[in-house]
Amino acid sequence: MTTRDLFARHNLRCTTQRRALYETLCDQPDHPTAEELFRLVRPHIARLSLATVYNTLEALCRAGLARRLPTGNGCCRYDADTTEHLHLCFRESDEIQDVPGELSDRMMTHLRRSVIGEIERELGVRIEGLSIQLLASRTRQRAGAF
Repeated sequence: MTTRDLFARHNLRCTTQRRALYETLCDQPDHPTAEELFRLVRPHIARLSLATVYNTLEALCRAGLARRLPTGNGCCRYDADTTEHLHLCFRESDEIQDVPGELSDRMMTHLRRSVIGEIERELGVRIEGLSIQLLASRTRQRAGAF
């Protein structure tokens, strides 16, 4: 499915800026901040402002095409992968990294759905998805790690 079709399906206007920002976000494994995304896209889109980046990210999050990931220092990072998966949030920096797919899936499948049901009943809410962040500190550098 093209980005244009995806946006139409989610009732979003498909502007050049939005398309470039979304496609760049999809290509970033390191969950960029709005400012980082701006620096990546700005050389290719002459009339791009930081306000447009923030507004686009907000629209993508509202439409369910991206998610906002708060960090410990107050800034947010963004992820175009909206499937249920785990993130490592590093205490010593604002970095966020995906837990590898199989490990993430194994932990997610071991969550007790009965507990989620209890949370829904106790708080009078409907859980629509899970976004789990594991707080971490680096203990050693691993080959291939950023």
